[in-house]
Amino acid sequence: MAPDTDSPTNNDLSLQWSGRLSLTRRILAVNILVLALLIGGFFYLDSYRARIVDARLEQSERELTLLAISLDRTPQENWNSLIAAFARQTDDRVRLYGNDGRLIADSFSMNAPHYELRDPNSESWERHVARWLDQIIDRIVWAHLPPNFAEPAVDQVTSWPELVAAQQTGQAKSIFRYAPDRTPMISAAISMGQNKPLLLATENARDITRIVRAERFRLGVVLAVAIIISVLLSLFLARTIVRPLRRLARAAVRVRLGRAREVTVPRLPSRRDEIGLLARALSDMSHALRQRIDATEAFAADVTHELKNPIASLRSALEALGSVEAPNLRSQLMDIANDDVRRLDRLVTDIAEASRVDAQLSRAKFDLVDVGLTIERLIVAREARGIPRGVRLVFARPRRGVAVMMGDEQRLLRVIENLVDNAISFSPPGGLVQITATRVDDDVLISVEDEGPGVPESERETIFRRFHSVRPNEEEFGKHSGLGLAIARSIVEGHHGAISIGNRDDRSNGARFVVRLPAGMLLADDSAIA
Repeated sequence: MAPDTDSPTNNDLSLQWSGRLSLTRRILAVNILVLALLIGGFFYLDSYRARIVDARLEQSERELTLLAISLDRTPQENWNSLIAAFARQTDDRVRLYGNDGRLIADSFSMNAPHYELRDPNSESWERHVARWLDQIIDRIVWAHLPPNFAEPAVDQVTSWPELVAAQQTGQAKSIFRYAPDRTPMISAAISMGQNKPLLLATENARDITRIVRAERFRLGVVLAVAIIISVLLSLFLARTIVRPLRRLARAAVRVRLGRAREVTVPRLPSRRDEIGLLARALSDMSHALRQRIDATEAFAADVTHELKNPIASLRSALEALGSVEAPNLRSQLMDIANDDVRRLDRLVTDIAEASRVDAQLSRAKFDLVDVGLTIERLIVAREARGIPRGVRLVFARPRRGVAVMMGDEQRLLRVIENLVDNAISFSPPGGLVQITATRVDDDVLISVEDEGPGVPESERETIFRRFHSVRPNEEEFGKHSGLGLAIARSIVEGHHGAISIGNRDDRSNGARFVVRLPAGMLLADDSAIA
């Protein structure tokens, strides 16, 4: 039978359950749950009390056995004095029953009573609270509740189960009961022999209750202090974690609602932990998003401006075409219209390419690229198509495996191709374009030099702007969209590199483009390689 793939797993259920609780409540729950283990101390108290009671029962049996032996060896006329002395030493009530079951001696009639059974209704509220706590703890730990103790209406052997058991077995028998005020009553019975008197000793062991309550109070104090400290630490932990996360969440929501420009995501510079890393990552992400939005709007404005010129020219040519009869003028207008259509087509193609670069680079899987081999293939293909004006291409091929990096080979090829085409267009007839690729420290350097007029310092940054084009005077207007170098910079920056322009090293005429790319790049899964 096939498993039910729709049924939730244990992990799914646990995640669903934990997802219902806020982070603050989960921190409190985890810390208090650990402290709840201290409640096991109350189970220890119950076992501690049971051990004390068992020890007292055994002690009472031993003491009563010694009394029985002493009475058996003492003349009967001295029994009362011996029983009274024993009662004074042990604080027990000792009773002597005859063979016929009747009471014949009672230490309480010889001495002042050593204990008194208290009426719980006549005691103070503090003792009521203490007994209520005793009952609560007994219920929590499932403590075994002993029978209640009560003085019989007719004091004889058959009124005491322990006396009946001792008479039948001939051995000492002890029983634990609760007095009306829930204090332990320890009673022991023993037979002095066949057809001889029986002894019963009862004790109200209030000291056991005091000992257990004192231990419970100390444990309660420790538990209360631990809970208070745990709650305070949990709240402090929640404050240092939850509050900054809420601030970041609110900022992220505002960014999602389309208010990226007016949102300042807190960077939390004082935090050096994971929360600080998250804050700075979100801040950088929102800053990059603002830059992307601004760049998109600027790009849209530039596209609109660039498209208006050929469209206006095309509209004018078509409007004039209907009113012009001269064949030569109509031919000129048609040439203008055709040029504008080709310019529009070139603009649309380059604009689409420029808009796809960033998106494709964000999804691209980088592979090892031998830049030297890539340039070599580019030169072979370029020479096969023919190079205008007799311009020559020279490439200083590096050793294999030197200029190697992680990247998108097709995009890197587009960068080098744009730089080479730019150098060819500015080179004089028979000029030389030099291309180099090498490894310097942890970077791969690619340079393209030409023998053209060079680029003025004032234009070295603006030429990388979209639709900004400075072409040779002899070149026909409209042959370039001004996006080539902008696309090249976008690709290089998408590879975490940089592109710059300067003069040739020999200080002669010409421009020198330098592309610097890191040899150790980030893979698609964000793991660094050397």
